[in-house]
Amino acid sequence: MSEYVIRFLVGGVVVSAFAMLGDLLRPKSFAGLFGAAPSVALATLGMAVNAHGTKYAGVQSFSMMAGAVALAAYSIVVCQLLIRARLRALPATALALVVWFTVAFGLWSIGGGSS
Repeated sequence: MSEYVIRFLVGGVVVSAFAMLGDLLRPKSFAGLFGAAPSVALATLGMAVNAHGTKYAGVQSFSMMAGAVALAAYSIVVCQLLIRARLRALPATALALVVWFTVAFGLWSIGGGSS
């Protein structure tokens, strides 16, 4: 239970720091970019290093980066399917999920899986 409280507190502090950084940047649309995800990832990695060591945290950080690349590929494909192919939202997202899984698990297997 205390791990969740620590993650909540550290995540909150880092979210606030990233929100202040986002307020300083132009355009204001960057503010959302520095929201919850980076701070929760940093808190989680810090706790992973403390609890399991650096090798485990390295695997976790690689998984986070692979997920981010897969999300970018998914987003690009969804946009293309919605705008160019004029698909409706449900079929476009369903098709793009295949891309997300392919990229995410492809990068994960290249990176050595869960080793």
